[in-house]
Amino acid sequence: MADILVLFYSHTGSVRELARHLARGIESVPGISARIRTVPKVAAVTQLAEPGVPAEGAPYVTPADLAECIGLALGSPTRFGNMAAPMKYFLDSTAGEWMRGTLAGKPACVFTSTATQHGGNESTLLSMMLPLLHHGMLIVGVPFTEALVNSTREGGTPYGASHVAGTANDLPVSEAEKGIAYALGKRLALTAAKLAT
Repeated sequence: MADILVLFYSHTGSVRELARHLARGIESVPGISARIRTVPKVAAVTQLAEPGVPAEGAPYVTPADLAECIGLALGSPTRFGNMAAPMKYFLDSTAGEWMRGTLAGKPACVFTSTATQHGGNESTLLSMMLPLLHHGMLIVGVPFTEALVNSTREGGTPYGASHVAGTANDLPVSEAEKGIAYALGKRLALTAAKLAT
């Protein structure tokens, strides 16, 4: 089995839910499995934000996860049209992997969630692509040949999977959003399989 790393940060659970559907899409491709990882919260230097091992859920990502994966799905909630600080903090720590070319030539996709339809989903997806491009990754999006991208009235863009959670975080991930995340995961896995041969 070859692994695709599904790396996310989730504050209220929406991005974690999208990650689950991306992983289902990834694992629909024979010979490919999803390796689900997260990043810890960040805090002021005088505080310890998180223990070394999470109490529950996905393990924290390690450099080995980046080296061993054949592709990467990167997810973060939207913060003022950008990725959340914990994900940015992690990516800023990957200079060693960048110098070694650990991720160069591997395919990647991005996914996000925000409170409102115009809360910055697309700009967040684009912002997450930038460090991946610097790493030499090949970006995979959701083409308009995916029917759900044409019909969704919730989240889901050609730049990546997304979710609109509502200002009270009361909107569950919709069937269309689940379908787009699944399709993106499957497309990433198919691309990774082709590149790995």
